[in-house]
Amino acid sequence: MAGRPTENNHNDGKKAVPWPHEATAHLAWADRVDQLHATTPVISVSRHHPLRVLSALLVATAILVFWSDNPLSHHGLQPTITRRSVAPIPPTVGRTLLEDFQVYPPVLTVTPDGVLEITDGSSNASVAIIPSTAPSCQSTLVEYSFASSYGQPYVGSYTPPSCQFNRISWNLTVVSAGKQFDRLGTVSFGDVELFRTSTAEPTKTGITWTYIKDMTSFLSLFKTSQTIIFDLGNVINDIYTAPFNVTLTAAFFTAPDSVVPADLVIPVSNRRGSASQPSYFRFPNETAANDITLPQNVKKAFFTIAATGQALEEFWWGNVLQSQVDTFGSGNSSLPGYSPFREIQLYIDGMMAGVAWPWPVIFTGGVVPGLWRPIVGIDAFDLREDEIDITPWLGLLCDGKSHNFAIRVSGLNDSSNGAATLSNTTLDDWYLAGKIFLWLDNPGHITTGSRPQLHLPDPSLTVSSRIHVAANGSNSSLAYTVQARRQLSISSTIKTSNASVLASWTQQLGSQYDGNYTSAGDQTSTLHTTGQDRSANGYARTLDYSLYSYSTQALATNGNLTLTAALSSGKQVQTLGQAVFPTGLESFSAMQGFHEKYQSYQGASLVTRQNGTAFYTSNQTEHTSFSYGTTEQEMSFSGVRCTFDEPAGYEGPKLTSAKELFHRHVLAVNGSVVRDEETLLGSDIGHYYGAASDDREMVVSGMPGRIHSGL
Repeated sequence: MAGRPTENNHNDGKKAVPWPHEATAHLAWADRVDQLHATTPVISVSRHHPLRVLSALLVATAILVFWSDNPLSHHGLQPTITRRSVAPIPPTVGRTLLEDFQVYPPVLTVTPDGVLEITDGSSNASVAIIPSTAPSCQSTLVEYSFASSYGQPYVGSYTPPSCQFNRISWNLTVVSAGKQFDRLGTVSFGDVELFRTSTAEPTKTGITWTYIKDMTSFLSLFKTSQTIIFDLGNVINDIYTAPFNVTLTAAFFTAPDSVVPADLVIPVSNRRGSASQPSYFRFPNETAANDITLPQNVKKAFFTIAATGQALEEFWWGNVLQSQVDTFGSGNSSLPGYSPFREIQLYIDGMMAGVAWPWPVIFTGGVVPGLWRPIVGIDAFDLREDEIDITPWLGLLCDGKSHNFAIRVSGLNDSSNGAATLSNTTLDDWYLAGKIFLWLDNPGHITTGSRPQLHLPDPSLTVSSRIHVAANGSNSSLAYTVQARRQLSISSTIKTSNASVLASWTQQLGSQYDGNYTSAGDQTSTLHTTGQDRSANGYARTLDYSLYSYSTQALATNGNLTLTAALSSGKQVQTLGQAVFPTGLESFSAMQGFHEKYQSYQGASLVTRQNGTAFYTSNQTEHTSFSYGTTEQEMSFSGVRCTFDEPAGYEGPKLTSAKELFHRHVLAVNGSVVRDEETLLGSDIGHYYGAASDDREMVVSGMPGRIHSGL
């Protein structure tokens, strides 16, 4: 769900999508069942009665075996590898809290004692201790309990610390107990959104999680006083009882520079900071655009986009073709449409400047909540932004005049003959915000240049579908496929104070989506997206996203509900050079004095995959519910070296070597971690598994094609 409640109906802005066979009885989702750590369920091929769900085989999912180079060798003085807690569990709660976590590469931060360390902040985190004599300081930015908080964000003041610093890290630690949906949160300085996150779903006995984020990209903002706005809409009532107790701290320190942050950050947002409100747009009901006049001495510029689907767009990757939304009935029986294809678009003065094809984030109440305890979905705690180089536009943008920056989201319209076009809109809704990051030239210089040369052919779009009709004449299943290809390039010559330089931005993207729905409510969705972005300034990124989701539902005449799911997702991103946000290598660059080879890495490679199966049941007679599952994740993070030779048929930089810096493999069964293996800088790390989960009081916020109208 991860949504923000609306003032009128408290349902997070979500529009309810009834299931193909919707019971007239009210469903009491995530009420208590006196059952804990039950046996893993099986799924039946026939799913018209809930008892059969307990008698068939769950879909087996395989674990991806990650490649890696030889273990990283160390020479000379080495950092110390140890275990240290930078975010201890509050002593009043103790070890009874379940520790939820996102698997991600460790981040460079500093302890209150001034010790630099690389850590993910968990209570048993692996930490590389790095000697440092530079001053550092800490600050608590937010300490607040989000209870009935829709429309009432935390608002406070930020004052720069007294110490010198060139790095900032944030530590977000949350404690929650009771019953609650997952919620979406944003942290802003005024109108500039800095961080977008979502929550884990709590248990009756309580959960905690910590996420550490490198915030150095916003260094210029942290040098001046700001108004901090933390928006986390939540509802407390007799059923949904859990507040989110949030502590956000900042660490300021000095470490060797590996990148140069932008000199100026300008928001493209709803600009509601002066009203003490978050500044994201809600597309398509709001036009996501600002008219902005840039300084005239800009030498490099990037635009970043935060885009999160909510309500009917939360499971955009499971939506059906627009021509098939009424396959199983119209009105309340309609399925979400505009296809599973989504494209986030940036326009400058009405001209396309770049696109992003989003990663399918699944929140902790999504599909079946037993999938996400204690391991949350990939990027669920850190909803990452896409980056577009707009340097080729500087000859136009530095003319001292106002220019329009607009963000849009598009799905597809289709016809019965297989033709498809961009819809230029979606269902409700997408939370959008943008930022312009500027690197300035010498004072007094005016950047000039040629108008950008645009190569923007229409995307290649192909769709097909097939409906199976049962013997009684009703539609029994729907299968559909969407294929999309997109290429674009933008180039110009920019005159800086030093020279005339070529500026260019090119993108190549391809994706295929396959879906299948049955009249009984069973659903299968697959997604595979590949892409390449490249800038003339040395930045290049390749991506490979994949998702497989299989879910079933059985709804008895008495309203009892059973859900099962099998899910596999994978994300591979290779980044060379630097755009705006950290690649992960920045955390390791502080060790260049100890390991000279770190200086020669040209980029970073992140490879991760999750596999899981889960079960959910609700008993309408006893008003109880229960969910459990198994989830496994493996992640490898490496420094890479590449060649930029451009032979005929060039498709981007070619990887020549890689050294693994971080690796983690974790398995959770029925809410408890049973295996956790980690390697950091070539050293193996042992882990304490922590408290077991109470799998009662779980809340289903939605499934592809079907969204529960909860609070």
